[in-house]
Amino acid sequence: MLKSELEMRISGKKISVNRPEPIVADIEVFPYKKRMDPMDAVDALIDGHFVLIVDYYSSGLAVLSELKKHLEKKYPDQTFRGQREFRTAYKELSNKLLLHITNNKLTVRKSPEIGWLKDLYPDFTEFLLPYPQVQGLNSSWQWYDKGIFVPVLDRKIHPFFGTYFPTRFEHVKVFEKWLDRYKGDKKSAIDVGTGSGILSFQMLKHGFEKICATDNNPNAIIGLSKSLSKTKLESKIELQFGDLFAQNNTKSDLIVFNPPWLPASYNPEGLDGAIYYEKDLFPRFFAEAKKHTKINGRVVILFSNLAQITNQKEGHPIEKELAEGGRFEKELLLHKKVRSASKNTKRNQNWRQEEMVELWVLKLL
Repeated sequence: MLKSELEMRISGKKISVNRPEPIVADIEVFPYKKRMDPMDAVDALIDGHFVLIVDYYSSGLAVLSELKKHLEKKYPDQTFRGQREFRTAYKELSNKLLLHITNNKLTVRKSPEIGWLKDLYPDFTEFLLPYPQVQGLNSSWQWYDKGIFVPVLDRKIHPFFGTYFPTRFEHVKVFEKWLDRYKGDKKSAIDVGTGSGILSFQMLKHGFEKICATDNNPNAIIGLSKSLSKTKLESKIELQFGDLFAQNNTKSDLIVFNPPWLPASYNPEGLDGAIYYEKDLFPRFFAEAKKHTKINGRVVILFSNLAQITNQKEGHPIEKELAEGGRFEKELLLHKKVRSASKNTKRNQNWRQEEMVELWVLKLL
């Protein structure tokens, strides 16, 4: 990928791919090798030093394992909130663990081949990256390279780096069920926060003629643009970069929104913005949705009871809108139970036994 391919002009705006920030300045590091005690590296991280892995890729895994053990003792609370505090501390410290990249390859031995190091950094020949960021790049590359099979589409998608994609499909399955029964007009639709584009592809599959897909994540827009350019769907999906409805000024037969499912206790960044929502998100969405919904149109929101079952204090934002907003009324509410977490997961996820995805269908008052 050329440097120019990391940018595009859309809706009159120039947008650029978000990527882990390369460290190119000279910084003081604590070098770590496999024969050393990993707790020495953990102590250095806690003291605020950068630690550089200099021999094997697996040496970094040993340090991160020791760091987790240390933090698990410090943060023993296994509740949802307690686990979030542990992850915050882990993120801060682990991102001081570094790897060296030269000519788009990791310099440590027995390291994975990561295509994103070439595609996302054509303008750098030598730099450092935090170990967890490299892990994220590696994981993302595997998903992108191999693809993810989406049952409702009966094909694979190849999500671009830094773009949200589902690993469970209950919400898209319940949307598919609703689309099977939908009898309204199909001239136009708006997919708010399209991510990897699955909901847009579902609507095209069900006969919608034209879709406007928006996202405030440049990686989602650039990635989908590259993906669509290889298919016959490019003329049917108009991509717009921006918050919520972006530059769209039309009314549509259907608006679909798969928002974050948890209220944020901090300012969410990156992909956290696909998980945690800020307090004003839903009021802004409903105010804009009213302007963009045709008289006989529908608004479909894919949501979850996750906040309620994890003891979040905030009320249900859709129920609040219906009770106080004076803009929409409920036509239908569908539920689907979420499958249990993998038996291999080490997190306490007993709360998942009560998790349900929700599909809300609203119409104008």
